[in-house]
Amino acid sequence: MIDLYYWTTPNGHKVTMFLEEAGIPYKLIPVHIGKGEQFKPEFLAIAPNNRIPAIVDQAPEDGGAPLSLFESGAILQYLAEKSGQFLPDDVRGRAEVMQWLFWQMGGLGPMAGQNHHFVQYAPEPIDYAITRYVNETNRLYGVLNKRLADRAFVAGDSYSIADMAIYPWIVPHERQRQKLEDFPHLARWFAAIAARPATVRAYARAAEINVQPTVSGDAKSVLFGQTAKTLG
Repeated sequence: MIDLYYWTTPNGHKVTMFLEEAGIPYKLIPVHIGKGEQFKPEFLAIAPNNRIPAIVDQAPEDGGAPLSLFESGAILQYLAEKSGQFLPDDVRGRAEVMQWLFWQMGGLGPMAGQNHHFVQYAPEPIDYAITRYVNETNRLYGVLNKRLADRAFVAGDSYSIADMAIYPWIVPHERQRQKLEDFPHLARWFAAIAARPATVRAYARAAEINVQPTVSGDAKSVLFGQTAKTLG
């Protein structure tokens, strides 16, 4: 059993997508980040960066005490290795998947996140910041589109944790001021993943937890502007 500490954000969706695909039993534990639940001591004990998602594996392979992990990329890698699914065993196949997983973690996620912030949440529009992050998101969509021109999935013919990491960050493309019709190979890939039964189940679980925007007026003071003092 995997305990998944979760909220309905792209990084949260990555892990439910994997667990649904792999058929691993899991317990969903909501952490309402708009209400500051990520700063509770019991959550910080397993996720010291006070961000979702985090997991606790109640039955790690070494037979020892429950094992906790934070950071979505590390969680996907761990679960793939534990289950033997969605991460190739051969050195070249594994390298393909891992470089695109880190491309999402270091590129698409942070840049699209800043896009969301300055386009939607900043208290006043800053033209330079909006242009910077909308354009960089567009560039990254172009990178992904080119990559998918001659292969079914990001790392080749097989669905992998790299696809699961990237997909949830493409879901809000309209909010990122991107048009999928401008990226036909990406659009084909996106539609194929959206239609997978496990993807449908993962997003249905999200709807059970929350259907409201995470960033409300009241939540902005919780989500933005935190400092080291927040951690006590």
